Amino acid sequence: MKSLSVKELLATEPKSQKVVTNGWVKTFRSNRFIALNDGSTINNIQCVVDFENFDEQLLKQVNTGAALKITGILIESQGRGQSVEIQVKELFVHGGADPEVYPIQPKKHSMEFLREQAHLRVRTNTFSAIMRVRSALSFAIHQYFQQNGFYYFHAPIVTGSDAEGAGEMFRVTTLDPKNPPLNENGEINYKEDFFGKETNLTVSGQLEAEAYAMALGKVYTFGPTFRAENSNTTRHLAEFWMIEPEVAFNDLDDNMDLAEDFIKNVIKYILKNCDDDLRFLEKRLLDEEKTKPQAERSEMPLIDKLKFVADNTFKRITYTEAIDILRNCKPNKKKKFKYRIDEWGADLQSEHERFLVEKHFKCPVILYDYPAKIKAFYMRLNEDGNTVRAMDILFPGIGEIVGGSQREERLDVLKSKMEALGIPEEELWWYLDLRKFGTAVHSGFGLGFERLVLFATGMGNIRDVIPFPRTPQNADF
Repeated sequence: MKSLSVKELLATEPKSQKVVTNGWVKTFRSNRFIALNDGSTINNIQCVVDFENFDEQLLKQVNTGAALKITGILIESQGRGQSVEIQVKELFVHGGADPEVYPIQPKKHSMEFLREQAHLRVRTNTFSAIMRVRSALSFAIHQYFQQNGFYYFHAPIVTGSDAEGAGEMFRVTTLDPKNPPLNENGEINYKEDFFGKETNLTVSGQLEAEAYAMALGKVYTFGPTFRAENSNTTRHLAEFWMIEPEVAFNDLDDNMDLAEDFIKNVIKYILKNCDDDLRFLEKRLLDEEKTKPQAERSEMPLIDKLKFVADNTFKRITYTEAIDILRNCKPNKKKKFKYRIDEWGADLQSEHERFLVEKHFKCPVILYDYPAKIKAFYMRLNEDGNTVRAMDILFPGIGEIVGGSQREERLDVLKSKMEALGIPEEELWWYLDLRKFGTAVHSGFGLGFERLVLFATGMGNIRDVIPFPRTPQNADF
């Protein structure tokens, strides 16, 4: 007989029919009521055991965390809180869970403790809800691009270039760390390495995506990226996932339109398809915020915040306009900002971005036309010679969630920028070729997937929205 998921059973009309299901025990009360969950939904199904019909030694194995197969009769529930329940006729224990050592007991656990149990934390309601929302967002992202004529492009993970110019990359090598080969200058001779050159884990698939956009028109990447930044903040991971669309013949305005439409659509998808999980996460967030000072609480419940982003037009302002607002705002004048804004050209921090979104405009904001000196070499230089066609999307509670630009398509300008930054032409000869052969206006952006999941779930730490976080001094599991 086919096993049905808990989600399927909860949606089935009870007609005293025989059913089979599998799952893990959440609780076993009074030696009679098993709350069973299989991960298909935040909700459990109640399985009622007539203990007189079962061996006592068998029932002793039915502890929190044990994996069961249950065969029984689906009936209308006599209790409150569920529409159906199973009268258990047969019970098989796939694997027990000793209550003396099983760490995920039915009580409140701290986030810190659960990070130490990352292999089991997804059995909690909070993390199962987060991961179902994460899965739904992943599907919505692919669906959006596929329905809008994009081709999915797999960017290489091992690369010989630093797309961001940050230099914070993980090296990939097969050389003996204790006795590497040296060249005549006494430096490591990477010509004897596996790839014949110095290589790293990628920080972005953008440069390679540009090459494919200039042939296929519209492409997107969605894969892992890596940053060797020694940061332990709640917003940073060493391994994270990036969504990076690139579109030929799109200018900056087209790019902003695409990014806004994309974000709204994927958020609308989870609002439609993750109702139970979002309501659970919203209640969790409200309970958590009751312990915070009034000034630190969110102004909107989670679902309202998601609807606010999905239903409202993003405010678009230039970097210069943003600097004027920030320079003249009360927090800046009263020195409440950690990083005071005094002059044009400052690199905006999260506190500035969140002020613009949460206090000044009270809606998502797109900043564009940034100073060239604080942005990457590949961004198109404006006619003023001081700014580039860059854009960032700022979200409440997050700050920057999207960064993108119109790319520099002019060969002479790109070469001049690379020379000024000390980027060797031979390192990116193929990238320059794109400007020699059929160059055209093109644009794209990058969205850190975990930051999107962070916003969608209301969680406060990015380590809690990825299955197995990779951070400084932490590569367990």
